[in-house]
Amino acid sequence: MLVIKGSEAAELLTMESCIKVMETVLAELSEGEAVQSLRQVLPLEERNVLGFMPGYLRRGGVAGAKLISVFPGNHGIGLPSHQGVVALFDAATGVPLAMVDGQAITAIRTAAVSAAATKLLAREEAESLAVLGTGEQARCHLEAMLQVRGIRRAQVWSRTPGKAQAFASAMSRRWNAEITAAPSVQDAVKDADIICTATASAEPVLHGAWVKPGAHINAIGACRAHERELDTALVAGARLYVDRLESAVHEAGDYLIPLSEGAIPADHIIGEIGGLLTGDVPGRGSHHEITLFKGLGLAVEDLAAAFYIYKQAVALHKGVEIAF
Repeated sequence: MLVIKGSEAAELLTMESCIKVMETVLAELSEGEAVQSLRQVLPLEERNVLGFMPGYLRRGGVAGAKLISVFPGNHGIGLPSHQGVVALFDAATGVPLAMVDGQAITAIRTAAVSAAATKLLAREEAESLAVLGTGEQARCHLEAMLQVRGIRRAQVWSRTPGKAQAFASAMSRRWNAEITAAPSVQDAVKDADIICTATASAEPVLHGAWVKPGAHINAIGACRAHERELDTALVAGARLYVDRLESAVHEAGDYLIPLSEGAIPADHIIGEIGGLLTGDVPGRGSHHEITLFKGLGLAVEDLAAAFYIYKQAVALHKGVEIAF
């Protein structure tokens, strides 16, 4: 079995390659060629959880699972909020193939899925970006959005202004782009063509009244049924897409709370990103519509990313082989 640490996983799985991998596996999921069980979540203390996410890639011939801890408060103590491992097995023999760092995979593949959604739903001429949050997902989403649209300027917001300033300064140097800190969410998003919400908030931070017509939103924070980053008016007024319908109707508070309020019908979700990729789901209907992608993260995304990393590691002689 090959053990692949985080730095190697991040080196082998570039954002550009991961976007392509995610487009392939999301289409396979909608076609029934990738299979997964609904995420199992064990609540711990506070808002902390331990998650188990199994899946199977028929075309790849691999199966496995991600075991992941989600500790939202870790940002305050200098640790990542998401930590874990992805175990990969040969689906024909059951032989363990690899154990891959789950933090690196989660960070990259989450943003890559948002990039896939943005390619399909954001207006072609989109050039302004707002990022809410300054953690690992904020950094990865900035990179991902730069990959798929001609972003000319970006604004970032954090509840801690110093973090927003530090993020803007560091990312401006890294990407040679115009990135500035915004004093409020409203200031950050008012002129944004694309908005990425990557916060640890359990209550709405983004309101529909602040979003301009024609914007596209990637919402990837709140991942439990009682938590949300978006207010009801925004969800009700947007054209909503998800990564997986089964996951959304069980886990997406951004959908479930407006539904419980009677603000949206059960069929408010237009469809899955995989369906958009296969042409079975309609995309943006007009230049002025607000489109919304709610991503929860899927087991098959983790497995596809881990399998790609594993194949690269074998080819390049990376990782550590251990007897199992």
